[in-house]
Amino acid sequence: MNFDRLKKARVDRGWSQQEAAVRLGVSQGYLSLLESGRRSAAPLARKLMQVYDLPPTVLPVDDVRERVSAEFLAHELASLGYPGFAHLRGRAKRVNPAEYLLTALAQRNLEARVAEGLPWLVLQYPDMPVEWLVREARARILQNRLGFVVTLGRRAAQRENLKPLEAALADSKLEKEDSFCKELNDAERRWLRVHSSEEAKQWHLLSDLQPSALRYVSE
Repeated sequence: MNFDRLKKARVDRGWSQQEAAVRLGVSQGYLSLLESGRRSAAPLARKLMQVYDLPPTVLPVDDVRERVSAEFLAHELASLGYPGFAHLRGRAKRVNPAEYLLTALAQRNLEARVAEGLPWLVLQYPDMPVEWLVREARARILQNRLGFVVTLGRRAAQRENLKPLEAALADSKLEKEDSFCKELNDAERRWLRVHSSEEAKQWHLLSDLQPSALRYVSE
């Protein structure tokens, strides 16, 4: 978490360092070190998020998980506020949206409703750590899948602020054909080579998901 943002969050609430420290359960001196950048806020990130009502993008990013259940992914997406899973809220601890996004894209078979929610996630949390996202996506050969999600979100919501992330991913776009987090049989591959959406073809993916099919992107 940027220490300038940390101080601004306190000042915006009209709290002195002493008042904020009491709410956070730390000393005023420790909070001063956090706000000056002389101590990492990572160990206190979840408490800071709760007390200052900050978005989950302030949470540290951890390892991308390659094998998680569809139920687990649905609950985590619900915890991040996705309207499509509103009935599941309160059943999972929130994680950094960037970590969730790459975890979802790393799955061999991603449940369709979760896949549909990923462009919403990109639109909802534009302050995700872009450098980390791009670096980790490239390291895991996920840049085409992530680029597809970003393109879907940008076109569905006409959000031009996503263009820099889209361009950064395009610089390392792979030519190899891939599916969008789904294992396909031969018949499905043949059908999707003809019927994939324009956005999927742009990223060399086999998927018929398109901007007009996305729900909640404007919420």
